[in-house]
Amino acid sequence: MTEKTTLQKWRAAVDLYNDRRAIALFFLGFSCGLPLALIAGTLSFWLAKVGVALTAIGLFSLVRTPYSLKFAWAPILDRTRLPILTRLLGRRRGWAVLIQILLIGSIMGLGMTDPTANPYQVATLALAVAFLSASQDIIVDAFRIEIFDQEEQG
Repeated sequence: MTEKTTLQKWRAAVDLYNDRRAIALFFLGFSCGLPLALIAGTLSFWLAKVGVALTAIGLFSLVRTPYSLKFAWAPILDRTRLPILTRLLGRRRGWAVLIQILLIGSIMGLGMTDPTANPYQVATLALAVAFLSASQDIIVDAFRIEIFDQEEQG
């Protein structure tokens, strides 16, 4: 057996990006990052613009904590089957659809709140967005592991 040349290795690596699975996961991964950008940057800017104190804005950075702790509930998402959605769509897709619906609702709710009138509601919804976004990331990572072979995952 001959070893692959450097050019062949590069071609094989580039060919992975033409795979429809890789393209789909690229967009899924991108969509997982958008809510994080919302609660990390946009939320702080919005709070500063409406006059929320800098101390409170600093405390709002704690809503990103679910991203650091997602390992804690990943096994639950991995093992739990949703009664109707799992039967209709499969376990991963069922969770993805449910999380997407809840995430959309949380983002819309966050956009309709007034941080000066009800900062606790803003904090609760921002935490929900972070939790759901981290959960969505768990599901996309599971998809990635399931659909790619070991050597394609790098």
